Amino acid sequence: MRFDSNVVTGAAGGERQVDAERICLAGLAAAVRDLASGASIELFTSSPDVLAIPRRISAAESGENPLADHLELWAQVSTALRRAKLAVRRVEPAPQSASAFAAAWSDFARDRAKGKGAFTAAIPKSNLTKVAALIPKSAG
Repeated sequence: MRFDSNVVTGAAGGERQVDAERICLAGLAAAVRDLASGASIELFTSSPDVLAIPRRISAAESGENPLADHLELWAQVSTALRRAKLAVRRVEPAPQSASAFAAAWSDFARDRAKGKGAFTAAIPKSNLTKVAALIPKSAG
């Protein structure tokens, strides 16, 4: 999900056979794809894999830990994040929270992809409207 100018947007998607790194990169790439240059963004996640992405990019760029897989997604994410100011925040998917809402859609996407294969679908506006009130106040 993305909260931008008091508007929540989001999509769910997945692939039948995908590793955690690829799915985290694909989700983040989709979320930051069209950020304006100089945008300030806060990333709220409970995923250790997503939390590690900015550090992995820095390590790779300094030559400490070269990236080996999913290079096209790493390139998309690192290019987008270079244009923006990113703050990463760890959150727990507490009941009745935006993170719980995102986690539920993630589970739905995983299950659907296992059964039907690769897909991407926008989260319905009616669902996003309900979750807008749950977005942390520092966002947006």
